[in-house]
Amino acid sequence: MRIGVPKEVKIHEYRVGLVPCSVRELIQAGHEVVMETGAGEGCGFPDEAYTDLGAKVLPTAAAVFETAEMIVKVKEPQPQECAMLREGQLLFTYLHLAPDPIQAEGLIKSKATAIAYETVTGPGNSLPLLAPMSEVAGRMSVQVGSRCLEKESGGRGVLLGGIPGVAPGKVVVIGGGVVGTNAARIAMGMGAEVTILDRSVNRLRVLDELYDGRLRTMYSTQSNVEELLKSADLVVGAVLIPGAAAPKVVTKEMLGLMPKGSVLVDVSIDQGGCFETSRPTTHDKPTYVVDDILHYCVTNMPGAVARTSAMGLNNVTLPFVKELANHGWREALLKDPHLQEGLNVHDGQITYKKVAQALDLPYTPTGEVL
Repeated sequence: MRIGVPKEVKIHEYRVGLVPCSVRELIQAGHEVVMETGAGEGCGFPDEAYTDLGAKVLPTAAAVFETAEMIVKVKEPQPQECAMLREGQLLFTYLHLAPDPIQAEGLIKSKATAIAYETVTGPGNSLPLLAPMSEVAGRMSVQVGSRCLEKESGGRGVLLGGIPGVAPGKVVVIGGGVVGTNAARIAMGMGAEVTILDRSVNRLRVLDELYDGRLRTMYSTQSNVEELLKSADLVVGAVLIPGAAAPKVVTKEMLGLMPKGSVLVDVSIDQGGCFETSRPTTHDKPTYVVDDILHYCVTNMPGAVARTSAMGLNNVTLPFVKELANHGWREALLKDPHLQEGLNVHDGQITYKKVAQALDLPYTPTGEVL
């Protein structure tokens, strides 16, 4: 199969769909790889790192889309990329369609087959292709949140770790999944007082045992969220319903409970955000203020640490890329029910139920497509 990797075009997105070691394995397996020139430069991989392995470098994204049978990306296709997709072509990337009707319309119109990293499942209802980026985003959320708390950034001037004689900052993490666990880990490592909320008591038990009581855990109710907001310096939103729009767990009215200059970091923004006042931002302009509360809602946080992120992502996507290339998308999905869960769009039809519901569009079950 001929696999194409265009350069990412989202603002300040430096990751690449395939790193050189992945390209090497695909070429050794008998496949062709075409790269857009400069696609890997943001991660420190020049064109020569690919051509030395046998990949072909093309001058434009249009040439890559025209040539390739399968497109492998990182972020959701932008409108100009959707326009280059064609009927029968396979797209494998993050999609996050639930809050994005414009992208959905573009993919439907293209009649391409689109498989989303974020809905491919694993054992125990895990999300293996989302996990590494969730780890990165969770760890980054506290890193950027602590920076936002600095006075020159518009924050209230709090050092999360405190100092002897001065209490540490208070961090509230809403959601105890991969993002939330990694956020809590970094916040505790910085010396902050950390509380994590989740609706799974079993998950809270696991976290309590994991951190030997150093992490405060609370069941996520509106009353508990409101109580914690009153003294929170940093709140990390880490709520996820796979494939669906994120629920709003902090309303605009609740902002009035928070100390002036405190910070909200919404890691759920790719799925619409879990704070009512959240709206997507970019690394170019990452923050804005609502009711004296600083909001950080960058939709591609891991793009800021592109090399780490791209390599971590490839570790989990490469086996699926190989299966799709070796067998074609239909046979690969029939062989692997976990990969089958990744199918979101095919031939102008939405094939993922929660996406169809979120966008109020007709739903075609994957089984009918296969």
